[in-house]
Amino acid sequence: MHKQPITIIGAGLVGTLLATLLAQRGMAVELFEKRPDPRRQGFIGGRSINLALSERGLAGLRMAGLDQAVLAQAVMMRGRMIHARDCTTNLQRYGINDGESNQSVSRGDLNLLLLDAAEKAGVALHFGQTLLDADFARHRLTFADHDGTRHDHAFARVIGADGAGSALRAAMNRHAALGERIEPLGHGYKELEIPSLAELPDTALTAQQRQRRDAGDKFAIEPNALHIWPRGNCMCIALPNASGSFTVTLFLPHRDAEPSFASLPDAARARHCFETDYADILPLMPRFDRDYDDHPVGTLATLYLDRWHLDDDALLIGDAAHAIVPFHGQGMNAGFEDAAILAPLLAGNDTAGVFARFTQQRKPDADAIAAMALENYVEMRDSVVEDDYLRKRILGNRLADLAPTHFMPRYRMVTFTSLPYAYCVQRGLAQDTLLGQLLQGHAEVDDVDLDAAAATLRATLPPLPPLTLPGA
Repeated sequence: MHKQPITIIGAGLVGTLLATLLAQRGMAVELFEKRPDPRRQGFIGGRSINLALSERGLAGLRMAGLDQAVLAQAVMMRGRMIHARDCTTNLQRYGINDGESNQSVSRGDLNLLLLDAAEKAGVALHFGQTLLDADFARHRLTFADHDGTRHDHAFARVIGADGAGSALRAAMNRHAALGERIEPLGHGYKELEIPSLAELPDTALTAQQRQRRDAGDKFAIEPNALHIWPRGNCMCIALPNASGSFTVTLFLPHRDAEPSFASLPDAARARHCFETDYADILPLMPRFDRDYDDHPVGTLATLYLDRWHLDDDALLIGDAAHAIVPFHGQGMNAGFEDAAILAPLLAGNDTAGVFARFTQQRKPDADAIAAMALENYVEMRDSVVEDDYLRKRILGNRLADLAPTHFMPRYRMVTFTSLPYAYCVQRGLAQDTLLGQLLQGHAEVDDVDLDAAAATLRATLPPLPPLTLPGA
């Protein structure tokens, strides 16, 4: 075993993947989680929303040998299905083929799979352990058992993967200020549900939906897409579940807007809004009133830290270090990428200063995806139906076909490659500027001379780094 055992706080998605990767490399790992073991007692609290898995997250799972097991539980999403107010739909593909698709995965099912993998790899799992404090000078952690009994645990190195409300981060911050700041979005979310076709009453279904149900189809709407109802300052999205249901999430400002959660405090008033703005989805949510009144409003914020570590003693990763809003579908993927980068560094021969090196490498990328996630909220709820966005999207896709070594839409770079997030921001800005210049003076994309545009592109921007793309 490695001479420096690792203690990890938080047995969520990122903590369990990191623990597995380290244990698979022969390291001694102890993993502490404040909640009971969900494999035995079910999930208590926490978020139930499903997640979009993309290449960065898959790369971490692939490293642990778990990608195929996860994909077997997932539902492919090949693009954004845009729902207009008049109930018409339009699919905007994510990539050039089905190989460039996101995967909708259940947070709970994925966590169970990762816990089993960690245990199989030899990780020592400790549940019902709430971190109370840390003495970094003496290398001691203080925990409380489920019954409140306190006890100490000696550590060599400790890593916090315990989420946006990280107890380890709080203990580190008490020891030495980390430069923490939290920027609320001003918008919140509420989860709703479209049940599977089999659970929906006949009166809610069209003749075509009833026919599909009778033929064995499980899904009330297109299963292989992330559905978006963009409504300017707010939106609904829906992600498919393997069971045939959809997790629907309503995003609204908290207050000082119409609509907002303040103006829609209960199901009665929310129903009126849905009848106007989401007329095609409301009949498919027979438990709308119950779900709206019973489910809490979640908060959305971005976490920034000036530093993620204390010398070689403690490190934060995933949401504990860089929690972001969910609108690029990259929170879990960025955390898995943290684990995939950190594990080989910790298992190497020279681990002195490894936490500082890791932070230096990853922090610019964390800041970059935080910014892109905020931008993507505006894009999803508003820009996806605007002419300027659509024209740039069409021209960008055509240039990607003509000059694939020099142009790739930023979303594809972020989602289907492992190019650093910071590079994606810089390259995306340069490409967007060029698209604007090429479209200037042209009312239609078809008016642009594509060969001349591709030549301008090659002369203006350097080639993209070598890439291995899904499905290639």
